[in-house]
Formats: sequence, C-alpha cells, structure tokens
Amino acid sequence: MAHKTLMRSKTDSKIAGICGGLGKYFDVDSNVWRILFVLLLLFGTMGFWFYLICWIILPVENEMLNE
Repeated sequence: MAHKTLMRSKTDSKIAGICGGLGKYFDVDSNVWRILFVLLLLFGTMGFWFYLICWIILPVENEMLNE
C-alpha cells in the first residue's frame, strides 16, 4: 500500500497548486476544490484563510521528491 502525502501540485496548478494537490490526495477533480474555495470566499473569508495556510504549510510535490 502506497503512503499518500498531501502536497501542492506542480502540474495541476492555477495559483499555488493547493486544489490540484487536494484533488490528487482525495481522488476528486481539482475543479471541485476550486469551486469550493470560491464559494467559501464569496460567503466569508474562510476559503481565503484556509488556502493561505495551505500555501504556507504544504510542500510542493517536486521538492519532496528530490529529498
């Protein structure tokens, strides 16, 4: 069984690769995550803060592979 790690996507990226990484980790289309973040942003700032925290905390997938 392969160990899954949540990382920012380098290939499926619009801004920082957060949605692409979430999509790959949860096996869900990354556009679903993008729509969810936009909806959270429209109904408050929760989407912005979650995205920003993920951007700071999550490593980029290629940086992890080189270690």
